[in-house]
Amino acid sequence: MKKKSKRYKSLIKLKPNDKKLSVKEILDLVKNNSNTKFDESIDVSLRINLKQSKGGDFSLRTVVKLPNGSGKKEIVAVLCESDKITSAKKSGADLVGSDDLIEKIAAKKFNFTKLICTPSMMGKIGKHGKVLGPKGLMPNPKLGTVSNDIEKCVKEIKSGLVEIRNDKDGNLASTIGRKSLTTDKLLENFNFFIESIKKEKPDTIKGEFIKNTFITSTMGVSYKVGVK
Repeated sequence: MKKKSKRYKSLIKLKPNDKKLSVKEILDLVKNNSNTKFDESIDVSLRINLKQSKGGDFSLRTVVKLPNGSGKKEIVAVLCESDKITSAKKSGADLVGSDDLIEKIAAKKFNFTKLICTPSMMGKIGKHGKVLGPKGLMPNPKLGTVSNDIEKCVKEIKSGLVEIRNDKDGNLASTIGRKSLTTDKLLENFNFFIESIKKEKPDTIKGEFIKNTFITSTMGVSYKVGVK
């Protein structure tokens, strides 16, 4: 059995029994409990309803652009044609390449966290899905990572675009910022995130779409909140 640290146990003792805390009060508690030396991520975990009245279980995969950014520093790579490399480098991407970048991917010698690809290069990168897919790095038009507008894609990812994807049990999680953000900005990000998820509810799902919601920090305890 995994042992809990003294710091974690002390945070549990500070957890109030009042179940009617507002989201803002919970964010204040989570921020105050983020007492590590690094800028902890403030995260939201949801459990959504996947059961459709018709067809199989629903699967959610989308992106949300947080109004105040995520605070996460993404390492963005751009895969494009050779004649677009110069302009792509000016977009703010950390790594730009063509066939040479594909060779690095094939050899698993890369350290980027997001990959943007132009449509014409998708045919070449497709066979490397077994390398990129498990890491969540495979470019996808629905996620805005396949486009000819490289500058726009890079800017959106760098400014707080987060990818959302549920598991087979309906669980999904995302950062809504860092503890260094003010509570008001985190609250704005939280509300925007929740509303964005609600908009993804298909008509074939009846009842509440979001079943449970929790807020926590990287090294903190979680707090259950009500979202209706």
